[in-house]
Amino acid sequence: MIQLKDINYEIAGTLLLRNISWTISGRKRIALIGPNGTGKTTLLRIMTGQIDTYSGTVQTPKNFRTGYLPQEEIQIGEGRVIDLVLTGNKRLAELQEKMERARRELEKDERDGSLAISMGQFEHEFSTLGGYSHEARAKKILSGLGFTMDQFILPLSEFSGGWQMRAYLARLLIADPDLLLLDEPTNHLDLPSLEWLEDYLLSFRGTIIFVSHDRFFIDRLADEIAELWRSHLTLYPGKYQTYLEKKNNEREALVKRAAAQREERERITRFIERFRYKNTKAPQVQSRIKMLEKMEQIDIPPKRKSFGFHIKVPVSSFKEVCLLRSVGFRYDLNWIFRAADLQIYRGEKIALVGINGAGKTTLTRLITGQLKPTEGELISGEKVITGYYAQHQLEALDLEKSVFEEVYSTAADSYRKKVRDVLGIFQFSGEDVEKPVGVLSGGEKARVSLAKILISPVNFLVMDEPTNHLDIEAKEALEEALRAYDGTLLLISHDRYFLDRIVSRVIEISDGIFTLYEGNYTNYLGHKEQKPFTEHKIVAEDSKDKETISRKKQRRAEAQARQRISGLRQTLNQKITTIESDIERLEQEKQVIEKKMSDPDFYKSDDRAADAVRRYQELLSEIPRLVHDWEKAHLELDKVVSSIEKSD
Repeated sequence: MIQLKDINYEIAGTLLLRNISWTISGRKRIALIGPNGTGKTTLLRIMTGQIDTYSGTVQTPKNFRTGYLPQEEIQIGEGRVIDLVLTGNKRLAELQEKMERARRELEKDERDGSLAISMGQFEHEFSTLGGYSHEARAKKILSGLGFTMDQFILPLSEFSGGWQMRAYLARLLIADPDLLLLDEPTNHLDLPSLEWLEDYLLSFRGTIIFVSHDRFFIDRLADEIAELWRSHLTLYPGKYQTYLEKKNNEREALVKRAAAQREERERITRFIERFRYKNTKAPQVQSRIKMLEKMEQIDIPPKRKSFGFHIKVPVSSFKEVCLLRSVGFRYDLNWIFRAADLQIYRGEKIALVGINGAGKTTLTRLITGQLKPTEGELISGEKVITGYYAQHQLEALDLEKSVFEEVYSTAADSYRKKVRDVLGIFQFSGEDVEKPVGVLSGGEKARVSLAKILISPVNFLVMDEPTNHLDIEAKEALEEALRAYDGTLLLISHDRYFLDRIVSRVIEISDGIFTLYEGNYTNYLGHKEQKPFTEHKIVAEDSKDKETISRKKQRRAEAQARQRISGLRQTLNQKITTIESDIERLEQEKQVIEKKMSDPDFYKSDDRAADAVRRYQELLSEIPRLVHDWEKAHLELDKVVSSIEKSD
């Protein structure tokens, strides 16, 4: 149990946290929410001890372990990816070092009984803590977060900051802390990794407090909502939707109480004014004056400022917005996709999904003309005016202009009167709009760029992760704007709630293949689960009839190929199950020997001790070999599954 008592924190003369008291019980999953700037990250850093300039106390049990994933990228040193993750469990790392040292000493003197006892104790604790499956577990976590097997042994320096944060997250997960603090953990993940993380955290044995603006993520994980707003912390048990309903009900009840109190005060005031100067009523008047003085004023928190605006295109495009015919693209010798066909029509709202590196951003840059196809033809439709939002677009901002000037300079005529309102949606108000763009943070620049593209005179919006750096209120405003948008939208986002609210088609890019799914993101997931191998490759509309017969033949051939390799997949699954059973059996045998070795009397019988030590050394060789075979079988299974998916 963790206890925060009367936490107060002031920054630049402003009281950010006021009298925060919070008792956190074990095995809770708590979403810490609130608008940007309310102090969520500050509160997490106080709990980790990174900030100590506060009043109040933070109490944790003895030997309590906390893991913290910050929002911003951090320096995590050199070395291999797998080595960083393995050091997450410090006790196992210490034991392994002690075991290696003891093993070297035993090689010099095999009959040193005290050393053998220490060795047995170290190995018993190492085994009890799961040391012999530690590396396999680390690799499993890394795989879940999107790393491939050949990347496990690469230096961290070869990865971007976002991928280094994934490795650091894996390090935190394998450490199994008592309290896991995650500040925007979804920022650096693609959708498959995000879904894996959700499943992992649902079975996490400790307490989790996470900051996130991803409503899908919050609703799936949280069993309690902690809202930080106007310097105060309020707790709401249940899911995010339950919190919203309770919050609205509370405010409505408060408004009714305030109205009833206002009527009561007015009634009492009228009585006082009417009989103030009548001696016969003096006691009653004084009584009512005291009633007014004692009556506690009900404070209704102001409604959070919200804006709504609709985006209307100034000029409509023709029906065909974009056409790809047998398009291929490669960087150097590596093909991202080949023979890709795609047709986008006016008014469509499409999501692009796929793992990082599948080619989503490459496709958007081809469509917007920043890249040229290596082969094939890409045609932009008549009267199409394309606007592109992506993180690297921040470089195009004029750093000398104010926020207002930068957005106003490219705004469509119909939006110029609404520039301040639109900036308000993205947390720029008052004097903030006069700040030079050059002094803004990366997140603030991203919001300026987003506001700029939304109200520019375009009719085809291509957007790459537009919800990054937005709080929930800003996301909701952007959703409403894009839902009402009467142009064409191509969208990349890992915010599934956002996608569900907006798109009506999903295009998945996997192994260079474009696959179309009708409906929103949830429909896409359902279709993937029900029919994993029967989706259709996208083709241009005018060629569908011609290719129907050949596609049927192709699908029949693919089905036969899948049948041939399904037997191999079943064999590999059985092999993996057998190996796992063998590993478990040998681990149990090893634990029995370790228990015997930890008994000083065990070494009084030289023959018995020698046989046990010999068998123990055999187990130390056999178990890693089986783990290697298990990994190899999994790798072969991955190739089989990949070949099935490629055949579709």
